[in-house]
Amino acid sequence: MAELTGKVALVTGAARGIGYAIAAKLAENGADVVLFDLCPEEAGAAAAEQISTEYHVKACFRRCDVSDYDAVQETVKAVVKELGGVDILVNNAGITRDKVLLAMSEQDWDLVLDINLKSMFNTIKACYRNFMKKKSGKIINISSVSGLMGNAAQANYSASKGGVVALTKTVARELATRGVNVNAVAPGAIETPMTAGMDQDALNALIATVPMGHMGKPEDIAECVAFLASDRAKYITGEVIRVDGGIAM
Repeated sequence: MAELTGKVALVTGAARGIGYAIAAKLAENGADVVLFDLCPEEAGAAAAEQISTEYHVKACFRRCDVSDYDAVQETVKAVVKELGGVDILVNNAGITRDKVLLAMSEQDWDLVLDINLKSMFNTIKACYRNFMKKKSGKIINISSVSGLMGNAAQANYSASKGGVVALTKTVARELATRGVNVNAVAPGAIETPMTAGMDQDALNALIATVPMGHMGKPEDIAECVAFLASDRAKYITGEVIRVDGGIAM
């Protein structure tokens, strides 16, 4: 039996990239998965169908703007009622709007903070009573090395991801006595649709900062998340694990 059989995992930003890799890896380990994303319904449904077909688990898609507090509360409530609860929450949804601070608009700041950080407050709040009632569970938040060391032209992104670290440690303390593990994963340079759009010179410069000399794959992040979601990590909480090829060491 796969180690996550019987568990329900909710993954945000799950229709592509790192989020999809995480949802697929959890499914490979036996979990039923709920994919949250703001992509078109057809794309999300196709991603869920692909996971269900490949790994023979229940997989469903829910179109949800995770920065919208009321929408998250309503959608999570429906998921809990339909599936009997959530055992694993992976907060992965995130965006960038990179500019030097002088050129960054208030809208760029607010949008990134809303999607990258406020969304995690929204989903954790929506699942909080569920975890307290179960007296068990795993919350895994996707941060970034930018949130640990800062990055030029990413004041909004770095601030949001640094906030994820603080939120993770706080919720870990709050839920520790309830048997809930709360951890963060901090990716470095990962091959995603986001990095695929980068100028080649900028991409080469990014790779040059990686001591291991190459970018990581979404599956590298997914493997770490699957470990943290399992009982193998039952005594780990409030931790931030870098998966970055050494950038932030």
